[in-house]
Amino acid sequence: MAQKPSIPKGTRDFGPIEMARRDYIFNTIRGIFKLYGYSPIETPAMENLTSLLGKYGEEGDRLLFKVLNSGDAFAGVDPSMLSNSNSLSLKVCEKGLRYDLTVPFARFVVQHQNEIVFPFKRYQIQPVWRADRPQKGRYREFYQCDVDVIGSNSLLNELELVQITDAIFRSLGIGVTIKINNRKVLSGIAEVIGHPDKLTDITIAIDKIDKIGLEEVKKELFSRGIEIEAINKIEPILLLSGTTAQKLEAMRPILSSSAVGTLGLDELSRVFELISIAGVEQECELDLSLARGLNYYTGAIFEVKAKGVEIGSISGGGRYDDLTGIFGLPGVSGVGISFGADRIYDVLLALDKFPAEAAGGTKVLFANLGEREQEFIIPILKRLRGHGVVAEIYTETTKLKKQFDYADKRDIPFLAIVGEEEVSTGIVNLKELKTGEQKSLSVNELIAFFSN
Repeated sequence: MAQKPSIPKGTRDFGPIEMARRDYIFNTIRGIFKLYGYSPIETPAMENLTSLLGKYGEEGDRLLFKVLNSGDAFAGVDPSMLSNSNSLSLKVCEKGLRYDLTVPFARFVVQHQNEIVFPFKRYQIQPVWRADRPQKGRYREFYQCDVDVIGSNSLLNELELVQITDAIFRSLGIGVTIKINNRKVLSGIAEVIGHPDKLTDITIAIDKIDKIGLEEVKKELFSRGIEIEAINKIEPILLLSGTTAQKLEAMRPILSSSAVGTLGLDELSRVFELISIAGVEQECELDLSLARGLNYYTGAIFEVKAKGVEIGSISGGGRYDDLTGIFGLPGVSGVGISFGADRIYDVLLALDKFPAEAAGGTKVLFANLGEREQEFIIPILKRLRGHGVVAEIYTETTKLKKQFDYADKRDIPFLAIVGEEEVSTGIVNLKELKTGEQKSLSVNELIAFFSN
């Protein structure tokens, strides 16, 4: 009995319509990345596991897909390694599938530091893999569209990322809220509640507030060794309401004893000033509960939520001051943002925002009625394609009804019919399948019709 074909959970096949729509997303994003002066790079699907472990926090380490060494991978494994998953992983797996595009980018920058010009502005559109539990909007293999600038501390870079985000979602017709916070503010909060050593625990917990709610976040903070008194100091901060200016003003006295927290507020104030000056059209707001769970963020952090659709964030990123330091090049600051192509696809589908032309595909199919007709049609096809018109000929000589049905099933809008008489007179009969309207055109008129 033949095996039933299947693919791993959390992965998907994409047919022609899906691919055309995905290309629409990628081309829109890529075009705006280029407009702001970013250059493309690519990195391998696999990285050395030592490059990936420990960069994303404990949860990230668990979600890494590790690639088993070829041959007898478990030869020489010491039983003591069984109690340490990372030690065991490094013994039997030298490589892992990339978890995101930022850590490979940091590795790329260090490895190629003598070949690139700083500040270095790059974009990257490639798949990443996470051993997550598949669910709606969450996949094990998905594409990220990343844009980063490294080698500059200027807050103009943060502004530029917000402008890029604004431009991309306006071009796609999606209304969004761009949420902004600063990890220095979170560090300040950890300081003033007496737990500067618990920053990672605090950020991991409050980063889940949208998913599990405030009460569950408080329980998790307590389970991570933060006492009730300290949690009670965090709660009103997470519940602060009002405008961005009002929230910033309210935070000044709270963080007055923390130099790093005050610096974070200063940076946020300047970023929002620049956003106002630049005339960013999408909604931007300060969200003090925004934490971004990844360990490497040190400054501004971003998250983008689509309006009108219940789905997680569709974009996110932030400032990292020393990500290259783990590869031997300390003190090189960068900032970037990542766009989740798969979630953006789901949002566009839910909002019915894909333009009709995004489906792509053939615009006109020429019916095939014989060899003489083929010889008349072939030069016309060349001219149409030369004008950028997607055109083709039905390859078999068969009944016209079958060719009609073929065009209809493929959603080809026009069928061009050329018989012996049309060849003699140089005329093409063009039928619009949706309306049934038919017109007779000269070859030049046909070219002009589709070119326009």
